[in-house]
Amino acid sequence: MEGEKKKYMTSEELKGHNKEGDLWISIQGKVYNVSDWIKEHPGGAVPILNLAGQDVTDAFIAYHPGTAWDYRKLASEFSKMGLFDTKGHVTCLTLASVAAMFLIVLYGVLWCTSVWAHLGSGMLLGLLWMQSAYVGHDSGHYVVMTNNGFNKVAQILSGNCLTGISIAWWKWTHNAHHIACNSLDHDPDLQHMPVFAVSSRFFKSITSHFYGRKLEFDCIARFLICYQHFTFYPVMCVARVNLYLQTILLLFSKRRVHDRALNIMGILVFWTWFPLLVSSLPNWPERVMFVLASFTVCSIQHIQFCLNHFAANVYVGAPSGNDWFEKQTSGTLDISCSSWMDWFFGGLQFQLEHHLFPRLPRCQLRKISPLVSDLCKKHNLPYRSLSFWEANQWTIRTLRTAALQARDLTNPVPKNLLWEAVNTHG
Repeated sequence: MEGEKKKYMTSEELKGHNKEGDLWISIQGKVYNVSDWIKEHPGGAVPILNLAGQDVTDAFIAYHPGTAWDYRKLASEFSKMGLFDTKGHVTCLTLASVAAMFLIVLYGVLWCTSVWAHLGSGMLLGLLWMQSAYVGHDSGHYVVMTNNGFNKVAQILSGNCLTGISIAWWKWTHNAHHIACNSLDHDPDLQHMPVFAVSSRFFKSITSHFYGRKLEFDCIARFLICYQHFTFYPVMCVARVNLYLQTILLLFSKRRVHDRALNIMGILVFWTWFPLLVSSLPNWPERVMFVLASFTVCSIQHIQFCLNHFAANVYVGAPSGNDWFEKQTSGTLDISCSSWMDWFFGGLQFQLEHHLFPRLPRCQLRKISPLVSDLCKKHNLPYRSLSFWEANQWTIRTLRTAALQARDLTNPVPKNLLWEAVNTHG
């Protein structure tokens, strides 16, 4: 195995490491323990399970491009440096700030009579939801607490109880998004018909392999998409309503849901304190103002997630295991900002870095960014880091292009394909 001091292993010894939980392989004379890597392997578990305990150099060369070698090397270096284990105090500090903001919101609503105090409380609640969602995201990707039990508490508390969005729903969609990043028919984060379409390929009524249904491009979808570059921001301001609905539909569906009862209990906590808080306001105009203010501030986070992918390259079909690095660079945009803004974006402005190394704590993402950029340059792959303003421009331009294509009521397909060929992103 690799280490500070070289160790050697015979072929017979290697053969003994071929069972689940104890999986070793040899590539070009070096032995790798892939017992944990099997969970992240883009090609799935079967190839590793079948070849464990053997020299797999030929199979690795046959199925992996040059980027895979460098990507694997980079991941190994990060592991040696302890970057996956050094999580800092981000989670504890964020939870402390969320608790402080929650107390301020309570004070502003329950003990202040000023309309401006109520408005400010609503806006602060939106910021609270953003920060709490980042904790839920981080804990969903890797253990940010001292053990799995505390990690699950962090997930349910920050997700279900505080934001009203089930961590079970988030894992269900988010894992699919990571594996099939920007696949029009496999990535749920791009499937927003009939409201939005980032590509004219949706006009062929693509079948969603994630939801198991056809995304119909009917007259209603055509009408809405024709104006999507105008409706994008207003829709984002009320996007949370859809997330609440998706949470309820999943938790009360026949689909197998991990920790269903715990997730439902967490959601009930949210739908207890939030309506009570809103009802404590003196009149309906202020209640509506409070809810809209919180939704609008939190919409910045929803917009951010769209900026990371809407204007990037898209494709149709299932992801393949031999182009993991290329697919992530192709379908992802970073948002550049100063280091003091990392807390605001939750580290996810480094979206490509996060997609390549999803178990890496957010406090390490800025550190590895130059290394990822260099690797992209080495293999002539896109590394797109835009300002928040530029990312918004790219996204609106993408939505506008698709909107104009949707307005061609006579013969949309030939013109759309030509249009996309000329206006390919990246």
